[in-house]
Amino acid sequence: MKSMYIGSGDIASLLAGRNTLSFSKLLQRFVGNEKPYYNAKASPIDALRTGAILEDRYLLTLDNSFYSQYSVKSEKMDVLKATLDFAKLENNKVVHFEELKTCNFDDFLKIQNSELDYIKKYYKNNYNQVQFQLLCSGLQIATLVFLVVYNYDDEENYERVIEEKDIVKFEVTRDEEVISKITDRAMFFQQIKDNFNNL
Repeated sequence: MKSMYIGSGDIASLLAGRNTLSFSKLLQRFVGNEKPYYNAKASPIDALRTGAILEDRYLLTLDNSFYSQYSVKSEKMDVLKATLDFAKLENNKVVHFEELKTCNFDDFLKIQNSELDYIKKYYKNNYNQVQFQLLCSGLQIATLVFLVVYNYDDEENYERVIEEKDIVKFEVTRDEEVISKITDRAMFFQQIKDNFNNL
C-alpha cells in the first residue's frame, strides 16, 4: 500500500498520545491507501506558501553539492522515510543536510539570541523532525536553519535575495533518547505494514 509510511512531517502526530486526534488521523492516513500530495506553493495559507517560495531562494545560497527535497529511508525500519530540505551529496551519498524553517521577525529575534536548548523547548517539533531525519539518513549531525520572513508578498519573495543576516543556524547532533521514542512508536506501524505484506 502506497500510504504505508511515516514521513518526517508526521513527527508531531507520531509522538502524540495514542488517544489523540492527531495520532488517529495519522493511523487513518497510514492504512488509507491514498498517498498524500502537498503543493505548498499553491496553499492559501500564507506561512506555508511563503515557506515553499523561500526554500527555492535559500537553495541559491548553497553550493552545487546540495540537492533539494531529497528522500531517504531508514535501513532498519522501511516504514520510516524522510524528505531532506537540502541534502549534500558526495558520490551519490548523503553526507550532510540542512532543514529550513521560516519564522516571523519577532520570533527570529528571540531565536537569534538563543541556544539549542531554547529550540528544543520552544521548537520541539522542529528539533524532533531533524532527529527523525538523522535516523533515516544514518547521519550524526545536521543543520537546522531558521530564516526570517519579512512579508507574505509572493512577488517580492520570489525575487528575494537571502542574506547572512536573515538566517540563524544550529548544529543538531543525534539525540538517542528522542530517536528511541521515534522507533518505539514506529514499531506499531512497522508491524502493521509487515503483517499486510505477509497476507
